[in-house]
Amino acid sequence: MNIHQYYPVDIVNGPGTRCTLFVAGCEHQCPGCYNKSTWRVNSGVPFSIEMEERLISDLNDTRIPRQGLSLSGGDPLHPANVPDVLRLVKRVRRQCAGKDIWLWTGYPLDELTSAQQQVVAHIDVLIDGKFVQALYDPMLLWRGSSNQVIHYLR
Repeated sequence: MNIHQYYPVDIVNGPGTRCTLFVAGCEHQCPGCYNKSTWRVNSGVPFSIEMEERLISDLNDTRIPRQGLSLSGGDPLHPANVPDVLRLVKRVRRQCAGKDIWLWTGYPLDELTSAQQQVVAHIDVLIDGKFVQALYDPMLLWRGSSNQVIHYLR
């Protein structure tokens, strides 16, 4: 898996103070997307074990308490990302007690593959649906267009 950006302290992508990871790879390529640079799977840089260790350490840092992890992109549920995202969310569950996990995807919840569903089984909140420029609403919380749905899973 490749990543484009990691924010160790973020207050925009989900509630509270969070760690946010933007992954590479998106099949949806929605017109009006604000993050087109993340569409290609091979763009960005590899998600290294060192980056994973830093993310886990940041989530457990008591000097700057984080509420959880946000996964965006690109699309964390792009088939090329699913194995690494699954490993990461399982590790966060094991090693970061009390942290929530939010994930943004263009894939609708009811159309996820079994592999994508394995990831979703370990997260707290899923925001699904492609971004639709005609339904853009800057007043929406945590999403860009009104067709996107926030699923509170835990």
